[in-house]
Amino acid sequence: MRALITLLLVIGVLLAVSCQSSAMNDTMDKTMTEQPAGAQTAVFAGGCFWCTESDFEKVPGVIDAVSGYTGGHVVNPTYEQVSGGSTGHVESVKVIYDPQKVTYEQLLDVFWRHVDPTDPGGQFVDRGNQYRSVIFYANDTERMLAEKTKKALADSGWFVKPIVTDILPLGPFYQAEDYHQNYYKTHSFKYGFYRSRSGRDQFLDKVWGKDRMMSESSEMTAPKDTMDKMATSKTDTGMEAAPKMEKMYSKPSDMELRERLTPLQYKVTQKEGTEPAFKNEYWNNHEMGIYVDIVSGEPLFSSTDKFESGTGWPSFIRPLAPDNIVEKTDRSLFTTRTEVRSKHGDSHLGHVFDDGPQPTGLRYCINSAALRFIPKDKLAAEGYGEYLKLFK
Repeated sequence: MRALITLLLVIGVLLAVSCQSSAMNDTMDKTMTEQPAGAQTAVFAGGCFWCTESDFEKVPGVIDAVSGYTGGHVVNPTYEQVSGGSTGHVESVKVIYDPQKVTYEQLLDVFWRHVDPTDPGGQFVDRGNQYRSVIFYANDTERMLAEKTKKALADSGWFVKPIVTDILPLGPFYQAEDYHQNYYKTHSFKYGFYRSRSGRDQFLDKVWGKDRMMSESSEMTAPKDTMDKMATSKTDTGMEAAPKMEKMYSKPSDMELRERLTPLQYKVTQKEGTEPAFKNEYWNNHEMGIYVDIVSGEPLFSSTDKFESGTGWPSFIRPLAPDNIVEKTDRSLFTTRTEVRSKHGDSHLGHVFDDGPQPTGLRYCINSAALRFIPKDKLAAEGYGEYLKLFK
């Protein structure tokens, strides 16, 4: 009997050890992803890993980009822990690439062109050390190349402020939860909404312009017009003023608006008026094209997002260019609503409600009098050719 009990105890211990070993392997597996033969990996932190993953996956030669966490002191951290800033980890991306098609130095070039390397406190709208920019090196070659390109960027004149991106040794990389992988694909609307409001693309376009994409070489020499654009001036407080970003759209004077707009258009856009339902220009328009602000010309909505709401006004599930939309609380008419205005023209457009169809559940109820419709076949001629891709 004692022998049987001893045997059972031994089996129990072996099973416990086996389970513990299996659990440890599961945790280790979460830090790694399968990669094809000959592929190499590189790890970068550029703020929100949704954006960094999206940017790297568009690079020719990149096989995959995996969102995760590294640089901290907690084993197998969760998103909630990392985003709270208590683990020391940084939101990072492991880039799996084919070195025959893209080099590590070229990946560094991509990295530098998609972050703000002068920001020590985070990246764009995401603040805290868990969102700062970091290059994690796995060997001396990666370290030397990272330091070389950092110095080249600092010497180039692209930025007025110092380059503060960290270059640190790579430790354990923990793959983030499935929800965060390929977020820009699986949650495209939410991702687009977040990215357009994060300030990332506005900053990158302002700094790099047409040079934002990967360079054929690793040299970063700022042309004179870029250096002039990035030149700063001193404010009354002695702080450096941020470079001014030119606006593509603007609001004309009131005198010009009174001459150019019809009485109804002026009343709607300038006096928060409302046109009659079912008796306006675009409520029943089914032609393909985009709708722009009648005042400034800034793009607002697309026919691809228009739907029949039965209200008698043009209705859309989302804006075409979220950056051109401003939402304000409207407490007129003894109720609380959300007013929609254009950013550059400051035109009253209408209101947005949460009773629309999926996938957004929103209904942008817009006055035709605030809009000008541009048919698909006239987009290029009128300077909106970039939106032709919506209709392919």
